[in-house]
Amino acid sequence: MSAISYLDVFEIDHDQTEAEEIGIGDVVRMGANLAPEYKVVAISDGKAWVRNVQSGQDALAPLTRCRKVA
Repeated sequence: MSAISYLDVFEIDHDQTEAEEIGIGDVVRMGANLAPEYKVVAISDGKAWVRNVQSGQDALAPLTRCRKVA
């Protein structure tokens, strides 16, 4: 059983249209504007293992949803 995200329920599309080079150690956001920031811990098969910068909580996310913080 996999966790259900609000993105699945409400069919919100946060995927990027342009490819962005994201690497281990980069700080990224999943949504637009003031979304929480995550540090990329590892990357495999188009997914990123990310850690919330404020809370330390880990998660997996598709790379297409990650946006680098400048």
